[in-house]
Amino acid sequence: MKKREVLFSTYNTTAYIFGILIDATCFALVLRGLGGDELVERLLMSLPFGNYGIIAFILFIVFLLGFFLDWIEITLIVLPLVAPVAASLDIAVSGYGAVSRPEIVWFIILVAVTLQTSFLTPPVGFALFYLKGIAPPGISLGHIYKGVVPFIILQLISLLAIILFPQLVLWLPAFIYG
Repeated sequence: MKKREVLFSTYNTTAYIFGILIDATCFALVLRGLGGDELVERLLMSLPFGNYGIIAFILFIVFLLGFFLDWIEITLIVLPLVAPVAASLDIAVSGYGAVSRPEIVWFIILVAVTLQTSFLTPPVGFALFYLKGIAPPGISLGHIYKGVVPFIILQLISLLAIILFPQLVLWLPAFIYG
């Protein structure tokens, strides 16, 4: 009986994931078909910030979206909208001659670290609720909020280091594929 429950639970989870993938793909196709990607690109490129300011604005939006959306939706809907903007900015990122489009690799890693930070940050913080689900009964959500602060600080320091030193992200791919 236990195997059957596990099997149905696995089917259920897999169906949800595929449903999200299909829905996000359909949404992205309709948005592109209606010119939404061009609208987003024009909006971002018209901001009064410099290149790094536009990147910071995009990361801030991704950070806020990480409170309410799962990483799948963000990567399937938001990344295709903002990646062309990041690629068109004049940010010199060295790919050591081995990584093609190093600015895109760097930008994607920035988005990933921003999402990790968002998932640790209250008020929603998906990772915090997962941790609460496996914590002993005596551990409150307040304890978890207080305990995660050093990790959030470390994540922000890592994000700043990646922004200032893109070589941290691109050295390994260039070494492996170069």
